[in-house]
Amino acid sequence: MIPAGSHAAWHPFFESVAYAAGYAVFRVQRARRGDVVAEPQRWTVLAAAAVGALVGSRVLGLAEQWPTLLIAWNSGQLLHVLLSPGGKTIVGGLLGGWLAVELAKRVSGIRSRTGDLFAIPLCLGIAIGRIGCFVAGLADDTFGKPTALPWAVDFGDGIGRHPTQLYEMLFLTCLAVFLARSDRWEWREGTRFRIFLASYLAWRLTIDFLKPQPLAAGLNVIQWACIAGLTALAVLQVRDRFTTPQEVYEPTTH
Repeated sequence: MIPAGSHAAWHPFFESVAYAAGYAVFRVQRARRGDVVAEPQRWTVLAAAAVGALVGSRVLGLAEQWPTLLIAWNSGQLLHVLLSPGGKTIVGGLLGGWLAVELAKRVSGIRSRTGDLFAIPLCLGIAIGRIGCFVAGLADDTFGKPTALPWAVDFGDGIGRHPTQLYEMLFLTCLAVFLARSDRWEWREGTRFRIFLASYLAWRLTIDFLKPQPLAAGLNVIQWACIAGLTALAVLQVRDRFTTPQEVYEPTTH
């Protein structure tokens, strides 16, 4: 049993560890694979990703809390809710960062696909961050619905629930292993990141059925965002197949 709220302070710690570990793996990946953009352009991409992820995470996080926003609007507390530190989502961060990078590349004239180096670091970072979500218990709102399964976790209120945070850690570990072994295949630049993003969005679309979230037409806001992201990826994939030459990535050794 995890006492309710007693470990919430660990969440920022594991978030910090996630950022540090993700960046360390990114540096290793960059040293092994080489960079597809020059130094000034790299920082443009990183800055766009950071800003886009921050904005996207917050916007979708607030949209996810639409019942709370309605109550806050009626009670005159909307500004307080908007300025509160909570209300962030990984899906919003990924989609916001992806969109911001694509816009920044278009403005800067960067034609290379820059996402491959981020795929495995993101898997690792999100997985470590989910440890913080798990130990935060009921305070984090990432737990699953009640279940009688033998691995159900009591987060402190006497109710066994799906440990959806642990499910996600296992999924991301398997995805990271798959991506790490994919160097043996010749794929077009950017394919690894698209596989990561599509896999994670499909995962969240599925696993969120096990979470007690406010619904809109049978799905929660995160699931609708996942559908939008998967649709955009599918459109881009079809467009690229018919309009772009087949570029492949060839690993380099240093």
